[in-house]
Amino acid sequence: MNIIYKIPGFILCLLGGFFLSWGGLIIRSFETKDIWQILLIRSIFFVIALTIFLILTYKRNTLKVIKDSSFPAIIAGFFLSLSFVAYIVAMSKTTVANVVFIISTQTIFLAIFGLLFLKEKITFKGFASITLAFIGMAVMIGDSINQGTLFGNIVAFAIPINFTILVMIIRKFPDLDMIPAIFYSGIFSGIYGLFLASNLMFSANDVLMGFFLGVPQLAFGFICVTIGTRTTKAVTVGLLMLLETIFAPIWVWIFLNEVPPISVFTGGAIIIFAVIFKSFDKSA
Repeated sequence: MNIIYKIPGFILCLLGGFFLSWGGLIIRSFETKDIWQILLIRSIFFVIALTIFLILTYKRNTLKVIKDSSFPAIIAGFFLSLSFVAYIVAMSKTTVANVVFIISTQTIFLAIFGLLFLKEKITFKGFASITLAFIGMAVMIGDSINQGTLFGNIVAFAIPINFTILVMIIRKFPDLDMIPAIFYSGIFSGIYGLFLASNLMFSANDVLMGFFLGVPQLAFGFICVTIGTRTTKAVTVGLLMLLETIFAPIWVWIFLNEVPPISVFTGGAIIIFAVIFKSFDKSA
């Protein structure tokens, strides 16, 4: 079994948020404006990376593992692929601030769904951490939120909802390896992109960006989150994933020289404090 399975779930989810936070910077570096082309090239490299990971983990049994994936893994992969599509569509139909804020509601969805379907009780520290994190998100991007478009905002809600469904399935079946699930999500989203892309020609820059988006950002990110979620409570996963929102503007600042407003640092500090506070919860 791959050594990554021995790393504590809390650390893996933290790493997952770190890797996923590169998405905004990389997407802005594409030359094409066709969102379906981006989805397609990202999915191609995503599937390649997951195939290599599965081969390193299962060796000769890789095809059997993929073929014999349980029904929950296929369903989880399908819902995750819908989240991928919703992200691409929402980014093109409403403001980035609206999308980021709506994604942050996954912390609430995870807490509620975890309580209803997994019987994972929300402790005082858990509730306080969620409240602090949400305040932090409001401080970070409150001034940037606007009405946007109703369609874009509705589509954006599919991101946290589908991610929550993925986490619920992983938590419900902790003994099942759900890496094949995210493999299927790459196949599904690649099919969507193949049929909806305006053309199948990519510049050298976009191929490189597709690699960065599909491998270190998406594959590494979701491998860490998927494995880490098996041993981490849903509410904790939600809080750790908010760190993606903190890191994202930092990368844009470093590489594109776009200095974020002071509210980003203030809100980010509140979210970090919320995560640290939750880490002292022994029930996590």
